[in-house]
Amino acid sequence: MEVLVCVKRVPATGARIVLTEDQQAIETRNLGFTVSPHEECAIEEAVRLVEAHGGSSTVLTLGPAEADEQLRDALAVGVDRGVLLETDGSDWDPQATARAITEAITAQQEDGHNFDVLLFGNESADSGGYQVGVRVAHALGLPVVTGVKGLEIEDGVARARREGPAGAEVYEVDLPAVFTIKEGINLPRYPSLPGRLKAKKKPLEEGTPEKKEGGVAMVRLENPPEEESEVVILGEGAAAAPQVVAILEELELI
Repeated sequence: MEVLVCVKRVPATGARIVLTEDQQAIETRNLGFTVSPHEECAIEEAVRLVEAHGGSSTVLTLGPAEADEQLRDALAVGVDRGVLLETDGSDWDPQATARAITEAITAQQEDGHNFDVLLFGNESADSGGYQVGVRVAHALGLPVVTGVKGLEIEDGVARARREGPAGAEVYEVDLPAVFTIKEGINLPRYPSLPGRLKAKKKPLEEGTPEKKEGGVAMVRLENPPEEESEVVILGEGAAAAPQVVAILEELELI
């Protein structure tokens, strides 16, 4: 079995996001980078599938040269090889991204890598477009199941479970197929020191895709308005007790 997992280098969540003056990009000088939580689970699922069924796994990303850091992290937890589609660091829209990944997968197939399972994160942590995995599946003519929270493979058939409004939905699809993974399908392992040392020796292929225009054009980025809160000092010590009682009565708690 050959498994491909596609990831994206994104700013580490939890940090304060500052935009450039022209509102066209995120100021990255003081930010750390990682992959999305959904993609961490996709990496883990790729490693588990190969451990269970044999074969090999590949991790692929489209991004700047620095994205090799995220590839090496995936290699350190057990992925066998990496592919970097190097860009100038500008953000690509979902259409251009999907085209580049599709072309890279086709080239990998011509080199003898016929992927049975193609994994994507359900959405990236920065743009949250939910599109790339579906677009790649459509371009390759493969079945796709999105929002997957459980995946089992047996005799060339995949059983994918996703959560629906009224419970779980289970789909059976023949391989090869594309799956977009949601956080919670597993508990990702983290790179160990021996794993990081081994990752340095694993193969990392590089290519430079051509950006094809014609997709969604970004106008500008905006930070969401910050939530404001107010604090009212009711008093100190016993003097505050009557006001506390009044508020509890107002809230119908007493």
